[in-house]
Amino acid sequence: MEQSSYQQTALPPVAPPKNWLVESILATIFCCLPFGIAGIVFASQVNSKYAAGDHAGAVEASKNAGKWTKVAFFIGIAWIAIYLIFIFFLGGVAIWNKDRSL
Repeated sequence: MEQSSYQQTALPPVAPPKNWLVESILATIFCCLPFGIAGIVFASQVNSKYAAGDHAGAVEASKNAGKWTKVAFFIGIAWIAIYLIFIFFLGGVAIWNKDRSL
């Protein structure tokens, strides 16, 4: 029986990149709809690209999903902060005008 002169080496399995799907959905619901949807689109591509063997594409989709999810989160936080400042400002003006009219 002949032996082969080469040996097949098994490559260690590469862990799939984070897909950001849950975070994207939460950012879409609670923070900023348009950027959250972009995060969901990229997050949905991560697992399918990884399953197809496109590890580089899966990593790129994961980076994009993370980027858009973080953008949606921070815009949502900024929007809430601006809203609260506006409400407190209007409340202060109303109290000031009430005290002034007495």
